[in-house]
Amino acid sequence: MAENGRDHLETATEVADAFPAGPNDQGAITPIELFRLLMFGKRTILKATLVVFAVATAVAFLLPVRYTSTASFIPPALGSGGSMAAGIAGGLSALGTGDLLGSARNPGDLYAGILKSQSIASELVKRFNLMELYRVKKLSQAEKMLASDTVVNTDIRSTIVTVEVTAKNPNLAHDLANAYMDALRETNGRLALSQSSQRRLFFGQQLAKEKDDLEEAEVDLKRTEEQTGLIAPTGQTEAEIRTIAETQAQVAEREVQLAALRDSATEQNPELVRLRSEIEDLHAQLDRLQKGSGKMSLESIPTSRVPELQLEYVRKEREVKYHEALFDMLSRQYEAARLDESRDAPVLQLLDPPSYPDSKSSPKRALIMVGGLVLGILGGSVWILMRDHIRTTS
Repeated sequence: MAENGRDHLETATEVADAFPAGPNDQGAITPIELFRLLMFGKRTILKATLVVFAVATAVAFLLPVRYTSTASFIPPALGSGGSMAAGIAGGLSALGTGDLLGSARNPGDLYAGILKSQSIASELVKRFNLMELYRVKKLSQAEKMLASDTVVNTDIRSTIVTVEVTAKNPNLAHDLANAYMDALRETNGRLALSQSSQRRLFFGQQLAKEKDDLEEAEVDLKRTEEQTGLIAPTGQTEAEIRTIAETQAQVAEREVQLAALRDSATEQNPELVRLRSEIEDLHAQLDRLQKGSGKMSLESIPTSRVPELQLEYVRKEREVKYHEALFDMLSRQYEAARLDESRDAPVLQLLDPPSYPDSKSSPKRALIMVGGLVLGILGGSVWILMRDHIRTTS
């Protein structure tokens, strides 16, 4: 021990003689003195480097191997009328808030948000039983771990969306990336946020309701015919029934169109203003037909010339004709919306299908080992400098 101490002292003396410290009035350490201190503590630095390097190497080989599968796709452009992105952007623009979207003008951002949604994460956790794989007891914990293993990037210029999924084995990574693409297609079709889909759903509901109303009106008319024995009204009454029924159907059709348009437009929209004006004109025309004093006015026919039973028959037939006209108009509107929806269906163009990872993506063992080597050298050097500073100031 004494001999080692003497050797240490002699080495330090030799280094000090070879690199004498220059005068330093400000008390700052000079490069020559720094080099002298590091040379003096080179054994300590070497030991620290070897220890940290050994720990880093052990960590590098103990970390579990991970594999990454990558897929990319091109989302529908905002200009495509039936795409989900266009439906969202069009609705926001109609409300005057399109400029507030910022990056949402890029359709890739919309689809990236869908991929990161909780609904898709929950579906994948249940499908692949990730709670057991991640060894967690709560669904929310598994969703967070899946989100940490998934990276979704959007290229601002090309709008291409890239999905990277990392897992413990290549098969699982590939299957998860495939499942993300399948879930995105299903969600994209299910949401149906395009204007064509909204119109089709709306007119479909109205058509189903009108079909029931028409059937009820036909049953009432048949019951009236059986009770009264009447088959057809007079020519004058029939013409008036047809005119009033057609006018009422036109009013109802425009009211349906107005309700559908209000879902995606403001009250100042020119088309909406036009429909309101037409509805007002038709209401005025209908009022003149029902309350006027001309030959076509049903109310002007004397009661003595229209028996009570025939008057009831007239009203029932007018109701049937009204529902028939409205049902025909709604059928045309529904078919047009359905054709628009099928023509403008959003399409996701898969650029690169999910890759099968044939090599690990992590851990980067060489990088970890080099980092441990550098950290050991820096740590040992800092320790030598701090020890010298403590000795100097004490």
